[in-house]
Amino acid sequence: MLRIAGARPSFAAGYVIVAVAVLAGALAPLIAPYNPIEADPSQFLQPPNRLHWLGTDAVGMDIFSRVLYSPRIDITIAVLGTLISATIGCLLGAWVGYYSRPGDFRSRIAFLIMRLADVLQAFPVFVFAIALVASLGQSIQTVVFAIAFVNIPIYLRLMRSQVMTIREMRFVEASLVAGMSAMRTIFRHVLPNAMGPALAQLSVNVGWAILLTAGLSFVGAGVRAPIPEWGSMIATGFQNVVTGEWWPSVFPGLALAITVFGFSLVGNSVEVFGDPMKVRRLIRDVTLRERARASRRRA
Repeated sequence: MLRIAGARPSFAAGYVIVAVAVLAGALAPLIAPYNPIEADPSQFLQPPNRLHWLGTDAVGMDIFSRVLYSPRIDITIAVLGTLISATIGCLLGAWVGYYSRPGDFRSRIAFLIMRLADVLQAFPVFVFAIALVASLGQSIQTVVFAIAFVNIPIYLRLMRSQVMTIREMRFVEASLVAGMSAMRTIFRHVLPNAMGPALAQLSVNVGWAILLTAGLSFVGAGVRAPIPEWGSMIATGFQNVVTGEWWPSVFPGLALAITVFGFSLVGNSVEVFGDPMKVRRLIRDVTLRERARASRRRA
C-alpha cells in the first residue's frame, strides 16, 4: 500500500481525508471543546480566537465543535442512502439485464422498469429530492429515503449494462448447463463479475449524497437546526457574510468541500482497483518508479 501511495499520491490523500472526517465525527464527543448545541449569547459572532478556534455563530455556539460533530449526521445519511440505493438498484439492474431478451414475458416487465427509471431521471435531482421531503415530512429518515430513491436509476443502469454483457459469456452458459437455476446463476456468477463499476460509483455517490444533504439543509428542507450539520451551518452563517462575519459559513463550507473531494478521490482509486488492466498499469508504474529510484541511488 505504501508503494501504491507513492505512485498515486491522490489515492492516499483521498483515504486520509475520508479517515479524518470519519474519525472526527466518531471522536467528536471526546475532542470537541464545547457542546455543539449549547448557545452562549454573550459569545455571539466571536472571530477565531484562543477560546473558540473557528469562532462562534450568531447565537454563540462554537463552530469548531459543530464542524467536528457534523460528519456524524452528513456521512451517516449519505452512506445509508447510498447503500440502500445501491442494493436496490444493483438487484433490479441484474434482473433487468439478465431477462432483457426479446420474446420473453419478463422482458416486458424489464422494459417497464427501465421506462420508469427514465421518468425518474427526467426530473432535476435536487428539485425531486425537495419534493419528496416536502411530501413525506422533514426528518433525517426522509432525507435518507430521498437520497436512496433518486440514486436507484444510476445503479440500475450501471448493473444492467454490465449484466447484458456478462450473461453471454461461456461461464454463464456452463452454469446453466450444469443445472443451476437462473436466479442462482445471477447471484453466484453474474453479480460478482458485474459489481466493479457499481463499487466505483459507490464512493463517488457518497460524496454527492453529502452535497445533496447539505443542499437540502441549506434551503430548509433537510436537517433542522440546532443539529450540527454543514449545510444548515452554511445557511445560518451566510446572512452574516455581508456584514463581515465570514467564519460561520466559510469553515463549514471548507469542511464540506474537502470531505466531498476526499470521497471523489476514493472513488477514483476503487475504479482503478476494480479494473484488472488498470491494476496491471498501476503495478507497472510502481515497478518503474522503484527502478528509477534504485538507479538514482546507484548513481
